[in-house]
Amino acid sequence: MQAEEFLAQYKEQMLEDLAALVEIESVEGPPAPGAPFGPGPRRALDKALEIARRLGLSTQDGDGYLGWAQAGGGEDEGPYLAAITHLDVVPAGSGWSGDAFSLRRREGVLMGRGVSDDKGPSVLMLYAARYLKEEGLLRYPFRVLLGCSEETGMKDVPYYLARQPQPAFLFSPDGEFPVCNGEKGIYTAVLEAPQPKESRLVSFSGGSAANMVPDRAKAVIRMDGLPKACEGIEAKRTPEGLVQLEAFGVGGHAAMPQGTRNAIGMLAAYLEKQNILCPGEKPYFALLRRLFASFDGGGLGLAFERAPFTPLTCVGSMMRLEKGFYRQTLNIRYPAGMTGEALTARLQKAAEGAACVRDIENDPPFYISAENPAIDALLRAYSARTGKPARPFTMGGGTYARHFKNAVSFGMEQPRELLPAFAGPIHGADEALSEDWFFDAFLIYTDAIAALQKLQF
Repeated sequence: MQAEEFLAQYKEQMLEDLAALVEIESVEGPPAPGAPFGPGPRRALDKALEIARRLGLSTQDGDGYLGWAQAGGGEDEGPYLAAITHLDVVPAGSGWSGDAFSLRRREGVLMGRGVSDDKGPSVLMLYAARYLKEEGLLRYPFRVLLGCSEETGMKDVPYYLARQPQPAFLFSPDGEFPVCNGEKGIYTAVLEAPQPKESRLVSFSGGSAANMVPDRAKAVIRMDGLPKACEGIEAKRTPEGLVQLEAFGVGGHAAMPQGTRNAIGMLAAYLEKQNILCPGEKPYFALLRRLFASFDGGGLGLAFERAPFTPLTCVGSMMRLEKGFYRQTLNIRYPAGMTGEALTARLQKAAEGAACVRDIENDPPFYISAENPAIDALLRAYSARTGKPARPFTMGGGTYARHFKNAVSFGMEQPRELLPAFAGPIHGADEALSEDWFFDAFLIYTDAIAALQKLQF
């Protein structure tokens, strides 16, 4: 059976399986026995493994950290090839035109949290494994790793690598085609400062994940009357006689902030302009103004670029006023040539007298040569199906590929310009993917994996 015939036979079942996964709100939650990342990711993993078994694949549950499904071979039979996807998702956020956790089909477009990142790719990998097994195209076993913590630090991969050998080659179907052979470093930190006693702010909050540009932010303040109206800012009196301010921005992925509008930055600027801040808060909010001045971190002295990577990006992703401290989380994606130590030094200099730099985490950039034969196999498969020339590229997003020795991302995220205006981005409201692209990606993946099977590992 050709891949096109297989696809025609299983199209509706693929969509049913995708719908079953999208319905599970697999956002990380409190850990429990067998569910280290909470009940949502656990349920999604159970469902994915159930789908895999129905497709005739062998399965393993890695204590809820992740699971895997395999076509061909046994557990200890030499080299194997792998793809790694993830079943966890970022929070829905706001601004959706319908239920975020229900697969909707509109004008040939699939919509729902995870359709593109990364439940859609998970379904395709399981069906690709079934096809390769059915057609006897497996020189090497092919394993589909199903992660549960990609969006919150990739804490599942260390579990796997401590217990299983490295794959001979792995790709992550997370990101964009054709092939990403390098990813920026990911640096996070918190700018922390105490709240002065004379402050009028009762609360300040914005953002729901460290890797998202926030589309909402709220503050509650003590003041008489209502402050002046401003575009994107709403003010209303609360039953307690306080004033609630809410900022409405445009969310998106922290690695690709162009086109977004950060609600925290909007609200912080508003508080400054309306003279709501007390003197003791002004240095901290002046620091925030510099943070939100541009996406390149230039206001904080962080701007940096070096080929083949795109320039550094810096996003203020979460803000909280808690236990008497302001805490602004930064998400920085930086090219090779910069280091985490250098970023820390620059941040400390920029924040001097206004805030302390806390809770630093750093994951360095990675890059593998474009001359790798496996990369060539993936590029050829993509070009053959699309008719488009293909060259590898680097990106700011972070995928599981960065944690393996011989790996790339080979993702199916759809370019926004190919989607209708009502379709949203990954990590944003109305996350979307066209049905045609979903099925075209299946054919690209089956060709690519079959080509990898012909290489010597």
